[in-house]
Amino acid sequence: MPAPVTAIAALGQTRIGRKIAIGALTLVLLVSAFAATPLIAIPLAIAGSSVANGPDTTRPVPTAQGDWGLPMAGPYSFGRGFGHNPVTGCGFCSVQHKGYDMSQGCGSPIFSAGPGTVLSAGALSGWGNTVRIDHGDGLITLYGHMQWGSLRVSEGQAVTPGTPLGAEGNTGRSFGCHLHFEVIHDGVSIDPVPFMAARGILLT
Repeated sequence: MPAPVTAIAALGQTRIGRKIAIGALTLVLLVSAFAATPLIAIPLAIAGSSVANGPDTTRPVPTAQGDWGLPMAGPYSFGRGFGHNPVTGCGFCSVQHKGYDMSQGCGSPIFSAGPGTVLSAGALSGWGNTVRIDHGDGLITLYGHMQWGSLRVSEGQAVTPGTPLGAEGNTGRSFGCHLHFEVIHDGVSIDPVPFMAARGILLT
């Protein structure tokens, strides 16, 4: 047996030799893992960015009838309706509710219900992060409590039914993630349920 091999074999029989061998093996494994990291991380990062920046194909498109559609796509939970509707345990919640509350969960996309022009997009009093759309003839729809930083439209932008506005949130005077959908005609809030029903859209 050659001298170097004999020396390594003899060293492997000692406690110090075994520690050296384990240390060398650990070093080889760490270097191998470090070298392989870009091969795993880069494809995952590319795949993640394409999902984040591309269209969300996992969610349905909102139902539309003619010029109007639902502000949410797919099934949703109903919260408070229009009119006298107090909330137990919520001191800041209005007793006379001026809209229709819908929820699919925090971060769910919110869409324009009808064609028009964005009147405002941003912080609005008790509604938090809000979009208001002017549909002409004194008609405005309001989409309140959306997540900060989620708005996808700006003031003056033209929209159609299904245009993404932002994401469901819990901003302003809110008691949990939901969309506050409000219909305003000539400055007065009206019940969204019959308004939408007259346009072929059922909210309930």
